[in-house]
Amino acid sequence: MKFLDLAKVHIRSGSGGNGCISFRREKYIEFGGPDGGDGGGGGDVWVEAVDGLNTLIDFRYQQHFFADNGRPGMGRQRTGADGKDIVLRVPVGTEILDEDQETLIADVTEVGQRILLAKGGNGGWGNLHFKTSTNQAPRRANPGQEGVERTLWLRLKLIADAGLLGLPNAGKSTFLAATSNARPKIADYPFTTLHPNLGVVGVDGVEFVIADIPGLIAGAHEGRGIGDRFLGHVERCSVLLHLVDGTSETVVEDYRTIIQELDAYGGHLAEKPRVTALNKVDALDDEKRAEVKAALEVEVGRRVLMMSGVSGEGLTEALRALRAEIDEDRLRHKEASSEERETWQP
Repeated sequence: MKFLDLAKVHIRSGSGGNGCISFRREKYIEFGGPDGGDGGGGGDVWVEAVDGLNTLIDFRYQQHFFADNGRPGMGRQRTGADGKDIVLRVPVGTEILDEDQETLIADVTEVGQRILLAKGGNGGWGNLHFKTSTNQAPRRANPGQEGVERTLWLRLKLIADAGLLGLPNAGKSTFLAATSNARPKIADYPFTTLHPNLGVVGVDGVEFVIADIPGLIAGAHEGRGIGDRFLGHVERCSVLLHLVDGTSETVVEDYRTIIQELDAYGGHLAEKPRVTALNKVDALDDEKRAEVKAALEVEVGRRVLMMSGVSGEGLTEALRALRAEIDEDRLRHKEASSEERETWQP
């Protein structure tokens, strides 16, 4: 299945049915009076997060979603049928944006969550509603309310606990393949990974989800290479694992390139906790390892892990470091939510 994380859709809720102008006419019934029924309500447009989806590919083949209109009212005080609702089923982690692609309307983060995007129009009143003591034969009925028409953007941001960052061929896909059952494409040329991959990894009996995104290069925020459009998939992560190719001749410059792209991307992504790891150390001798690690630690300002996705060296230590940051992030969110409950007042 092809990966698609951005889709444009056109939605329209149903219009309400018109009210009916009718009078009761039966033999031997004098002064029958008005009996026009109300129109039915138009259908609503909803969005719902469902399990089992991880792409917006369905919205490439269908972009228009129109709810049914309400049926008009009829005589004998019969109300028209309501129009059927229509539901857009999306993966968990989908954002609903207005037509400007900037205004956030909704963020669907839980399975089963339903959000109303466009409410259907109300049905019009029949002439029965307008009967008064001074107007016992009203010839008036209301038309149904028009539906709402909107153009929206759906943007998927994968939900993962940890995200992988690095230049192309830094070993991100190899790391994911070595630590999980995911099977991303691996080759010895840049931009082998063309779309995000998810993998479930486990360490010390605890499992969490890691997201692998295509590599960044200098100028990615300007659209170079694949650009930074996939960085949104690691915005929800608790921690970022920054992999640096230990066999590169410019290790420190490679590290700076990614940090500069995170800063240029904006938001709070650059402030997220990061674990930095020197990858492909199986190809380095002891002297070169120490030299490269020391230079990188001076730049990073904290400890740098040594690992190799091919030989398996240091993988467990890296996973434990990620798990510690994830646990700490969950604890912070738990404390923040408890503080909100304590300060809430009716």
